[in-house]
Amino acid sequence: MSVLVVVECDGGEVKKSSLEVASYGSQVAQLLGTTATAVAVGEATEANLAQLGEQGITKVLYDAEPRLKDFVNGAYTKLIAAAAQQEDSKVIVLANSNIGAAVGSRLSVRLQASLATNVVELPKNDGGQFTVKRGAFSGKALADVVLSGERKILAVKKNSIEALHEAGKTAQVESFSAQLTDADFADAPKQVIMQEQTGGVLLPEADKVVSGGRGMKGPENWNLIEDLAKALGAATACSKPVSDVDWRPHHEHVGQTGITVSPNLYIACGISGAIQHLAGVNSSKVIVVINKDPEAPFFKAADYGIVGDVFDVLPKLTQAVKELG
Repeated sequence: MSVLVVVECDGGEVKKSSLEVASYGSQVAQLLGTTATAVAVGEATEANLAQLGEQGITKVLYDAEPRLKDFVNGAYTKLIAAAAQQEDSKVIVLANSNIGAAVGSRLSVRLQASLATNVVELPKNDGGQFTVKRGAFSGKALADVVLSGERKILAVKKNSIEALHEAGKTAQVESFSAQLTDADFADAPKQVIMQEQTGGVLLPEADKVVSGGRGMKGPENWNLIEDLAKALGAATACSKPVSDVDWRPHHEHVGQTGITVSPNLYIACGISGAIQHLAGVNSSKVIVVINKDPEAPFFKAADYGIVGDVFDVLPKLTQAVKELG
């Protein structure tokens, strides 16, 4: 019996959130006195998968079926379930991502497994009770949940676990076939319109985020956001009103109805801090708010605040970052 870790890949690379999940899974395996095996989904390379040994993974299963390059819920669910059954895995660990959220619920039904989402700490296995701590109410509270099923699925919140790096260790990569058929790809989208982001940091995987709101006064001023993001090595984001008026693309919209982020650093520029926006960013480890309105609600959630005009503050902040870097 091994702990099974679901590793998401894109463009041949293992996603940052999956490196965290691999580290988490290997620590769970140590807790249970077993090993951690990964199953890869998406487009991967054998060399990058082998490097998962640095996160404590001993073996990686990879199905080279070309249609698995893009996410298909039914096919991914069958693939992971087949890997869990082959490895007799009683604990399955995945990222609390869009893919993880979609697949986790299906796996729970297919394998008759208990499911905990938004997990933020390693489980406790005391007295036969398998207990995990998870975020609840949009991150406003934490709950201890006992998973009583024979199989357990843990969806780990991004940036809640630090990725391990044991240099020089490699995992064994094995070919694996889930015997997928055309029927397993029946729910694949008939048409996919791709808008590939180039030259920047992907928002869902970002360690640092610089975000702008209506206080930026127009798309022509977004270079101030981009300059600071470039200096920090950060992703750019925006509030919902900004994407609604097409100042920025919708894939940059952060909030309850957009992307939920959990970076180490979130800098909000000219954003008032509506509750819907806060719900998407309140898991950030450090929040910095820049706003000329001292009564802006966002200051109540901020770790650091600058009361000032973004057009004065951002160029000075960018210059200071460049001088330090």
